[in-house]
Amino acid sequence: MAEKKGRVYRVSGPVVVAEDIEDPKMYDVVKVGDEGLIGEIIRLNSGRATIQVYEDTTGLRPGSSVENTGLQLSVTLGPGLLGSIFDGIQRPLDKIKAESGDFISRGVNVDPVDLKRKWEFVPKVKKGDRIKAGDVVGEVQETSIITHRILAPIGTDGTVSEISEGNYTIAESIGSATGRSGRAIELTMMQKWPVRIPRPVIDKLPPEVPLITGQRIIDTLFPIAKGGSAAVPGPFGSGKTVIQHQLAKWSDSDIVVYVGCGERGNEMTEILTTFPELTDPKSGKPIMDRTILIANTSNMPVAAREASIYTGITLAEYYRDMGYSIALMADSTSRWAEALREISGRLEEMPGEEGYPAYLGRKVAEFYERAGRVHVLNGSVGSVTAIGAVSPPGGDTSEPVSQNTLRVTRVFWALDASLANRRHFPSINWLNSYSLYLDDLKKWYSEKVDKEWNGLYSTAMNILQKEAEINEVVQLVGYDALPEKEKEILDIAKVIREDYLQQSAFDEVDTFTSMHKQHMMLKSILMLDEAERKAVERGVLMEQLQKVSAKQKIARMKFAAEADADRYFEDVKKSISEIERIEARSK
Repeated sequence: MAEKKGRVYRVSGPVVVAEDIEDPKMYDVVKVGDEGLIGEIIRLNSGRATIQVYEDTTGLRPGSSVENTGLQLSVTLGPGLLGSIFDGIQRPLDKIKAESGDFISRGVNVDPVDLKRKWEFVPKVKKGDRIKAGDVVGEVQETSIITHRILAPIGTDGTVSEISEGNYTIAESIGSATGRSGRAIELTMMQKWPVRIPRPVIDKLPPEVPLITGQRIIDTLFPIAKGGSAAVPGPFGSGKTVIQHQLAKWSDSDIVVYVGCGERGNEMTEILTTFPELTDPKSGKPIMDRTILIANTSNMPVAAREASIYTGITLAEYYRDMGYSIALMADSTSRWAEALREISGRLEEMPGEEGYPAYLGRKVAEFYERAGRVHVLNGSVGSVTAIGAVSPPGGDTSEPVSQNTLRVTRVFWALDASLANRRHFPSINWLNSYSLYLDDLKKWYSEKVDKEWNGLYSTAMNILQKEAEINEVVQLVGYDALPEKEKEILDIAKVIREDYLQQSAFDEVDTFTSMHKQHMMLKSILMLDEAERKAVERGVLMEQLQKVSAKQKIARMKFAAEADADRYFEDVKKSISEIERIEARSK
């Protein structure tokens, strides 16, 4: 008997109301119209189903057919994901282009990963071994950098009855297991997982290990822990995307998932063209060998933008379950929230603040709560670090998306347009930003960097805060009227800002700074501060200290190679002793 199909009752942009759908359930995926447009049931009421359609609904009319697949919106998981560029619902854009040209045709149905490609499978279990959900049953060399660990699917609990090495497609059987009830469990390299359901873990671990980014202002002043969450709000042109590029390239994560959510087409094009050309600095291989890109530009269907965030975090969780550290970049969650607002308006829901749905805060929290450093089901440790860019209108962070994001994230990198206009990058405002991970990470910094590191950080931050207070006085009385002690604070604060916090993403040396070199640089600056302070207390004028050669050497230290950091530090120390000779002459 032919399957019963429903029919469209009403169309309002991406929101479609249908009736007479067979056995509808919340979040079931449906196919709408003759072209089989992909949609998802988001409301059920009196025999009618409200559907958000992930494709353009132009031409759809009442009476068109609606077919229920009975499945939730899911992603395909398996070898072949890395290096791919997907749209918001995991359709590979390169394959779509080959099939439909430069623009995505409606109703196009392409497999997310290549089902014909064979992978060399190496078993890690043998016949008779007991396996449970999340256990590694074998490995595949997915790219030159990443080994893909094939996991026993969720719900598995039994004994391996057959498994064999060889070349297989991801859909072919690589073996089987017998469950406790005697049920046969087929093992393949492919899994499906609903994007709105977090993948299970054993427990979450405390945020005690930093994500080292090589960006001095982040690692020193506002660090983020592995498995942590960060918000990067800033107005247009303040450098959100450049910061996320730097984090994707240099952070010590194993895999990067970059979600371009509702960004301008030309900006997303730049990412799609530059990422494949980047080289991974740690391995020397293409960075795409450990990257997944999800592109959903502002002119793509709005409902797919809402789904893209969930698609990205589910792919990140899958690789986390293999024991990898994942950095997830969402650029930008403001566009995602705008998609929620548009769909909510078409659903005729009661609007909240600024027209956003009343459940905006819950949706934002659900996304960031899926980040974390965890014990995965097989006992190993994996992490997903979520870094979300926010694009508040006019840079006003009092708007709902920024405020709801700040409630759940523990790091706030406040981008400042005035710093960007002065060509100070990264344009993170050190007075407005914060990190709530500092106390959690103190032990790591003391053990892995230096016992004095936390004291150096506190001293540098105090100098920058004092500078802000003194600058208010300068505006009233002028620089020349200041006491020498306060002039010295302004002098060292300028060195911290220009020679330490300011960093060039385009200089091959300055683009990344190791924690050891950061320690040497910061220690040099604070040694200069101490020497200048003592000299000023003994009557030396700041005018006499302006041409100390140590300042020029500290300014050039950021361009010194990592291997030369210790030698350069010793050279700076000798130069600082010049202050003592100036002091002696002044007497």
